[in-house]
Amino acid sequence: MADHDFRTEAAALDADDPLGPLRDRFLAPESSDLVAYFDGNSLGRPVADVPGRLADFIDQQWAGRLIRAWDEQWLDWPHRLGDRLGRLVLGAAAGQTVVADSTTVLLYKLCRAAVDAQAAQGRTEIVLDTDNFPTDRYILEGIAAERGLTLRWIEADQRSGVTLEQVREAVGPKTGLAVFSHVAYRSGFLADGPGITAAVHDAGGLVLWDLCHSGGSVPVALDEWGADLAVGCTYKYLNGGPGSPAWGYVAARHHGLLRQPIWGWIGRRDAFDMGPGYEPAEGIRSFISGTPPILAMVPLDASLDLVEKAGMDAIRAKSVALTELVIRMADALLAPLGVEVASPRESAVRGAHVTLRRHGFREVTAALWREGVIPDYRDPDGIRIGVSPLSTSFAEVATGMLALRDAIVRLDAGQ
Repeated sequence: MADHDFRTEAAALDADDPLGPLRDRFLAPESSDLVAYFDGNSLGRPVADVPGRLADFIDQQWAGRLIRAWDEQWLDWPHRLGDRLGRLVLGAAAGQTVVADSTTVLLYKLCRAAVDAQAAQGRTEIVLDTDNFPTDRYILEGIAAERGLTLRWIEADQRSGVTLEQVREAVGPKTGLAVFSHVAYRSGFLADGPGITAAVHDAGGLVLWDLCHSGGSVPVALDEWGADLAVGCTYKYLNGGPGSPAWGYVAARHHGLLRQPIWGWIGRRDAFDMGPGYEPAEGIRSFISGTPPILAMVPLDASLDLVEKAGMDAIRAKSVALTELVIRMADALLAPLGVEVASPRESAVRGAHVTLRRHGFREVTAALWREGVIPDYRDPDGIRIGVSPLSTSFAEVATGMLALRDAIVRLDAGQ
């Protein structure tokens, strides 16, 4: 297909897009040099009414109510937003999800709680994979060293991800905890959530899912899967902003049985009693440690309004359509230039980004950034095309992919 054919196709797809009107609900400054944004899987765009909401929060709640706002509403925010996330995005009933801390801190707390409980039963192995996000691997390596546990590694294919068959081979009578990403950060491979969860349970282990690349782009059903634990960030497809708080999920059946290691005052049974000794609060609140990042929750709440309006099924359908356009354009325009698709072609096992691979892509990425086309680069030789269903148009995909083609041609010509 010629350039104009792809532009025409993209225009037609935009005209039929039921989520198209929601793109106007995101900030797009006229002064911006942005041409195409392909990095929503790293940082989502801000929702347009966030400045007004922040101003209202500062004026009415922070300045107006001051310390009284903690008793009046703020102490409930981690649970209120957690329940909302659970209902809209995670397939989780109320009382199991909390918004607090960073992904790294919550990952540590939930993993430590799980392995400590399991080690008491003689289960001393942690199952993980070589292609999981670095933080996940580092946290688990640290916990293993800290608690004298054994790491059992699965060698994951960087072009796909961890398979059910690999998990079945890796787990056994010593398995205490298995930790995997639902969507692989490099390839976008979508793992078999319910199947892998069942396989770990069959071996007697617990499973924690990293949903950083799933939340807000791929429907998840944690309760239906029978998942034990999960963590995820809110600054990617949930548009919470840089450094926005993460969330943690602990299935209700584990409440009171798993004890997280960072005993902060907010997670105590009566936080304002200020008494001696630590007695964990009941339920999911026991997994909170310090003062919740209330101000940083305001943009997340605004974004969840859009998720609720769109619905996760429609978001997923748009995600599939966007990534399929990326792959079609890659096949037609980039494959003759030596580019290969390093993500699954079958949409059922692909998340919301497509990784393309070719030598020289680090330099190509830098050139594109200078032109206002923003993908990101991941070793080895990979450009990730991350499309956000709520804020990315099909025309934006066509423009960005054509710019990528032109940048490769210039690189090969030595320009």
